[in-house]
Amino acid sequence: MRNSTTGWLLIAPTLFILFITGLLPFLYVLVVSFFDWNTFAVNPDPHFSGVENFRRLVFDEAFLYSIWLTLKFTFFVVTSQLVIGFGLAKLLSRNVPFKGVFRTIHTLPLMVAPIAVGATWRLLTIPGLGPIPHFLQKWFDVSYILSRFPDQAFITVVLMDIWHWTPLVTLTLLAGLSNLPREPIEQARIDGAREWQIFWDIILPFMKPVLLTTVFIRLMDALRTVDEVWMLTGGGPGAETRFIGLHIWRVVFPKTDYGYGSAMSLLALYMTIVICWLLYVAMTGMKDNKQ
Repeated sequence: MRNSTTGWLLIAPTLFILFITGLLPFLYVLVVSFFDWNTFAVNPDPHFSGVENFRRLVFDEAFLYSIWLTLKFTFFVVTSQLVIGFGLAKLLSRNVPFKGVFRTIHTLPLMVAPIAVGATWRLLTIPGLGPIPHFLQKWFDVSYILSRFPDQAFITVVLMDIWHWTPLVTLTLLAGLSNLPREPIEQARIDGAREWQIFWDIILPFMKPVLLTTVFIRLMDALRTVDEVWMLTGGGPGAETRFIGLHIWRVVFPKTDYGYGSAMSLLALYMTIVICWLLYVAMTGMKDNKQ
């Protein structure tokens, strides 16, 4: 009994911080989502509107399109980062020349703030100033203007996120590879197993907890990306890079539609939880089937 009381006292400060920074804001947003509250309206005071804000979401084409863009962006960046990060982690787990130098250089993007990353890529892509438009025009005769071509803007945003966050994936997967048991792998090679069989039947099952954690982290980050994209494209051209975080920002701050913005935030949170849960069920189901 005494040990139990001591344990609760030790974690009480952490629970208090989590309540203040996590649960309390969530409850506030939940309450506001049931109100019509726009400080620029004729009646700026909040008044209860029930589920009207959530009903608006179903017919809001701009919001639905931002969800589609966000899901597409998340799929491309998370998949690419996993593939590239795993390949680099496998490479760095071996004795290759200049491994330490490459690992240091590869990790540098993680030290840069997201808003600085967006500003840097903005400078790199300005026509007439940045090197990317210059060399694309010179070497491939490609006219590169983010404000004019939506596909170029979307691809550039994807590449920027891959450049920024692939080192995180590489480091986490490298830590997992470093802790793999060597005996099963060596025994499989002695028995004549091929490399892809070793990867699928030995490495992947052992790496599944690390992979799952890494995917969850990158998935949640990609679904809520704002600052990098805001600095690079501002959500444009048009609304072609206006992901759900940017769309919510435009509703809440410039338009001060707090009730509707809260409803969108709750839906985005619910969507993130559902996607992570489905991914978890799928990966654990694969593990059960293999057993």
